[in-house]
Amino acid sequence: MRVLGINSSARKDGNTAALMNKAFEALNIEGIETELIQLAGKMIEPCKACWACGSQENCVHRKDCFREVFEKMKEADGILLGSPVYSANVSANMQALLERAAVVGDMNSGLFTHKVGAAVAAARRGGALQAIDAMNHFFLNHEMYVAGSTYWNMGYGRLPGEVEKDQEALANMENLGKNMAYLLKALEERQQ
Repeated sequence: MRVLGINSSARKDGNTAALMNKAFEALNIEGIETELIQLAGKMIEPCKACWACGSQENCVHRKDCFREVFEKMKEADGILLGSPVYSANVSANMQALLERAAVVGDMNSGLFTHKVGAAVAAARRGGALQAIDAMNHFFLNHEMYVAGSTYWNMGYGRLPGEVEKDQEALANMENLGKNMAYLLKALEERQQ
């Protein structure tokens, strides 16, 4: 089993990555393979609403890294989305990823059905719930199972590394990883 993480932060290895890596630690302990894609320094363009993805299971446009990321999303058993909070919501790259992935998923029904999803957000102060909600809507609208934890999947920190001082967030991320692992294993057992 494999969980793909997509970090939409403009900062590579910043606070969002730290939260995601904490969840990955728990997944790895449970024997689940993880991969983190960081979108820092990359751009995902918005959907062009051309509907050409209906003739294939990916976007036809090739000017950015979307196609590669989307292929990995289709192959993964679970998807962990992470975004910093910008203007009380997800980053522009995450929004573009969600919009394009949603259109390709809508045009090719069943691509994400019964996968496990989870979302995390790193915030300086407010807006984290809106960001988590935006990412969770992608999962729910594509028949995915959403893993939760003991509190909202967010951590506080502005400068790189500050989120690591948020002990409650780190404990929550560890629990989120355990819950994702539990759900992935339960689904695998059911399929056997």
